[in-house]
Amino acid sequence: MLKGKTVILGVTGSIAAYKIANLASMLVKLHCDVHVIMTRNAMNFIHPITFETLTNNRCLVDTFDRNFQYNVEHVALAKKADLVLVAPATANVIAKLTYGLADDMLTTTVLACTCKKIVAPAMNTRMYQNKIVQDNLRKLEMNDFEVIAPATGMLACQDVGEGKLPDAEVLLDYVLKEIAHEKDMEGMNVLVTAGPTQEAVDPVRYITNHSTGKMGYAVARACMLRGAKVTLVTGQTSVGKPPFVEVIQIESAREMFEAVCSRYEQQQLIIKAAAVADYRPQFVSEEKVKKSGEKLVLELERTDDILKFLGEHKKRGQFLCGFSMETENMLENSRGKLHKKNLDMIIANNLKEDGAGFGTDTNVVTIITEKKEIPLSIMSKEDAANCILDEIMVEIRGKQNGYC
Repeated sequence: MLKGKTVILGVTGSIAAYKIANLASMLVKLHCDVHVIMTRNAMNFIHPITFETLTNNRCLVDTFDRNFQYNVEHVALAKKADLVLVAPATANVIAKLTYGLADDMLTTTVLACTCKKIVAPAMNTRMYQNKIVQDNLRKLEMNDFEVIAPATGMLACQDVGEGKLPDAEVLLDYVLKEIAHEKDMEGMNVLVTAGPTQEAVDPVRYITNHSTGKMGYAVARACMLRGAKVTLVTGQTSVGKPPFVEVIQIESAREMFEAVCSRYEQQQLIIKAAAVADYRPQFVSEEKVKKSGEKLVLELERTDDILKFLGEHKKRGQFLCGFSMETENMLENSRGKLHKKNLDMIIANNLKEDGAGFGTDTNVVTIITEKKEIPLSIMSKEDAANCILDEIMVEIRGKQNGYC
């Protein structure tokens, strides 16, 4: 995911420095070229050899180290970097960066960088809340730094409050958001639906389906990584929520209909990946339904057809993509749905095909438009999501240029 990308990790003198070893390892596993620069105080908490072992690059500390491979270290590395993350960032280093002080290898290099710069403060709660520190952070943001808000919890000093360095997984999300993918969807508003709906029978029971939401969540995350502003309307699922995405939690098809219909007009792209129930109980009991015989008969009624509504009310310049889960006649049924619902694209898959269907980490889909049928081989749902988005962007650009 990060092959060909270079990230500088700046580690300063905080007890939280140990977390960056895990982050460095995560980045290397994603094929990122990772360079660590430490302040001398950071060496009191973690040894440079740790980072050198993890990254296979020399860990820099001394501005005037004559044994390093570059002639002018801070300038050469700054030119190479795609992103610099200072984490943990102490109040001291934050102050230096705010006022352009460059008295060590880290501050010198960061000031020479023209790439995206992120700082993740980590310190005692009272220090973090100090007006001077807060003013410095605001000034950094005014100068194109991004500041990651610290987590709240018990600190090394046993105080409880904000000031903890976020976990490595959170820091990784910030890195990926910036450099994992070309920002070809920058400025687009995208709405994605995902997961199952639950249609109540009584306060205890409901009707649902086997959808896990994995495909829709993969699509939402891929849109975010490509620069879109994403709203995810989702049913109940155990999948972790994608970062930097507005998540609207719903239960029933009616709730999803209302959530989508109240937001669809502002969207340039809508991708309906949710498995919405076609029917719901006509009558919902206020009390638990007791066993009263051999059979229980439920009268069902149709739910709101969200995709049909979107197709009938599609705005000029809006692109509408649906999903079609079939068990037979996949292409014929999906193409019929494409026309009937006034869709621009539909993603079809067969529940019975190996590697496709509910609950898997892979999918086998066919992308269908008015003029195309593009079958994809089995791949991860993340890769499938990006293949779908690639084709959507081709179609959108074609429509904008007037040849589709």
